[in-house]
Amino acid sequence: MGPNCLNCAASLPDPRPRFCGACGQETNIKPPTVGEFIQQFGGAYFSTEGALWRTLGLLLFKPGELTRRYLAGRRKHYVLPLRLYLTISLLVLLLLRVASPSFNLKIGDEELTGLAGPERKASVVVLEFGEGRGAGLKDGKFFCEGLPEWMCDRFRARLDLDPRGLQREIALWPERFMSRWGTAMFLLVPIFALLTQLTHFRRGLRYTEHLVHALHVHSFWFAALALTLLPVPGAGLAFFAMPVYALVAARRVFGACWFGTVWRAMLVAALYGIVLGLALGIVGLWAFFFS
Repeated sequence: MGPNCLNCAASLPDPRPRFCGACGQETNIKPPTVGEFIQQFGGAYFSTEGALWRTLGLLLFKPGELTRRYLAGRRKHYVLPLRLYLTISLLVLLLLRVASPSFNLKIGDEELTGLAGPERKASVVVLEFGEGRGAGLKDGKFFCEGLPEWMCDRFRARLDLDPRGLQREIALWPERFMSRWGTAMFLLVPIFALLTQLTHFRRGLRYTEHLVHALHVHSFWFAALALTLLPVPGAGLAFFAMPVYALVAARRVFGACWFGTVWRAMLVAALYGIVLGLALGIVGLWAFFFS
């Protein structure tokens, strides 16, 4: 008999086989090369016939079909919903952080990058929360009225700066926003699933099945968002594809008639739009005033 397997300690026959008969691990273990590292990272996941490309084909070109197959139990040859969503959303958020625009704040008639001197003053009201409530800079001085003290302290830390310091804070806002928007979207997906369950409760699907649908729809939305960032003709049409995709996917997954699918989709879109708007506002404020 030959040496033992390094993984399970089973005895290996002589001549030594390529793989262990007990656990299946390779028997000729040596430090990996760079090429082997790349092969291990990609493997079947990135190969031409791999799960990733098979999954993306259904996700991008057959709305709802990937979800339908998953719910029918056909899961082995496709990327799992959560892994697919995390992969696509992470890549797109990284792309957005790289492609995020720079901001150039303007005070009065003069840009901060070209101030003539400190004697130039102007009134800037940054935020208003209704009559008698607001915070900002007025004639170069910080003010905060009608708001809790802790909120005023937060605003002062960001706004009671010299113009160039305020410009730096605004320039950092896109990166701070993107770093927190990914977390917000991860929390919003379950809300979308809940809305579809409430509007399709007669279909008898469990909440987790609606969650699979939500993960696939959001994966496509992120992919479409990435397309809009590419310098290709017609990339902006991807925005119009988002609601159409969600509509067709819901029709295929839930099996309702077109009339029922449309009114349910409109209700989900209205409610989810409100949630998205609130989330955008909260994350935007948090990124600027509380980061």
